[in-house]
Amino acid sequence: MDIRELQGYASFFMTIVFVLVLYWYIVYLYRSEKKGEKDYEKFGNIALDDEIDSTPINTSNPLSDEKKERNK
Repeated sequence: MDIRELQGYASFFMTIVFVLVLYWYIVYLYRSEKKGEKDYEKFGNIALDDEIDSTPINTSNPLSDEKKERNK
C-alpha cells in the first residue's frame, strides 16, 4: 500500500465525515428554528436591512437605572 492509496482512503473517509457533520448541522438549525429558539431568517436579513433607524433584532429591554441600583 503506497501513499497514493492512503491519500485516496483518507480523502474518501474525510468526505463522508464532512457530509455527516453538514447534515447534522442542518438538522440542528432546522430543529432549533422549529422549536422557536432562534429565527435564522431574521439574522439573514441583517445584511439586507442595514439602516441606522431599522429595528433591532433582539428587542430585550435593558435594565433601567433604578433596577441597576437595586441589584448592586
